[in-house]
Amino acid sequence: MSGYTLGRLNGEFVLAFWRNGKRKRYRLGTRDPREAERRAPSVFKELSRPKGETVSALWHGYLADMKGRAVVATMAHTWKALEPRFGSLAAEEIERDHCRAYVEARRTAGIKDGTIHTELGHLRMVLRWGWKGNLISSAPHIERPSKPPPREHHLTRKQARALISHATMPHIRLFIILALTTGARSAALLGLTWDRCDFKRSKINLRDPFLTRPHKGRAVVPMNDTARAALTEMKSGALSPFVIEWAGRRVASVKKGLAASARAAKLEGVSPHTLRHSAAVHMAEDGVPMEEIASFLGHSDVKVARNIYARFSPDYLHKAAKSLEYGSLGSMRPKRTTMK
Repeated sequence: MSGYTLGRLNGEFVLAFWRNGKRKRYRLGTRDPREAERRAPSVFKELSRPKGETVSALWHGYLADMKGRAVVATMAHTWKALEPRFGSLAAEEIERDHCRAYVEARRTAGIKDGTIHTELGHLRMVLRWGWKGNLISSAPHIERPSKPPPREHHLTRKQARALISHATMPHIRLFIILALTTGARSAALLGLTWDRCDFKRSKINLRDPFLTRPHKGRAVVPMNDTARAALTEMKSGALSPFVIEWAGRRVASVKKGLAASARAAKLEGVSPHTLRHSAAVHMAEDGVPMEEIASFLGHSDVKVARNIYARFSPDYLHKAAKSLEYGSLGSMRPKRTTMK
């Protein structure tokens, strides 16, 4: 159970929880423990619903309802920017001018449109949640800047080798190698344990069995020779269950170490996602089918891989261009006839 406990009052089961620093109890109307457990989740959810229609009440109601999802952690930072302007407003009071004033203020503060787009997107998401849950009568339109085109920076194979060679810290070097040979997300690699590295079958299982909250897709990928060599060397000196470790402890982030390696290699714009993106581009350049790239990256829909990486394939639109051939048309400087 999360957020509440079950107790008894005069023999009858009650649901107990804390709100605003005070302990609350609610009778469940039954003495049967099984029936009490059955009723408790829906009763608690109803009792926890936002009691007001302000954006602040809706926002915190949404966070409670979506507890455990990855987006909730991001929204903690988003709310710091949104609260001063929108927190005290009733949801249905929000107008286009509020959104435009917010955009102007954030731009003046030096915030990029991509971040502003995300912040107002979270606001829109909360309002739609409130409307679908009948907490507000309508969800106002949230005007926001156009979403900027995605970053498509990737490393060439030569740059990738340079980055690896300039990584002086062993755990950073291993992270870079695994990111480039598995196409895995940073979180998947930082949570990877040795028991999911199957040297006998040459497989790396990026799926964390203890991860129960919703998360982006992960795959079981082959362990190629490059990855095997790096893993074999590091496993002999492993001090913890985690593959990416430092001084026997799990590593929380590699951003600083990766940035230092990139500076040493004289490379710009290198992030953990850059390595994943580079791995996908390299596969596409080698003509790997989009379906296989999608599976390798853990995408549930091949359309995602096709929309981003198909253009890197050597055969991309080749057949279409071939159909538009018109044969030899002669010189671009045709002979001129002289009129007498």
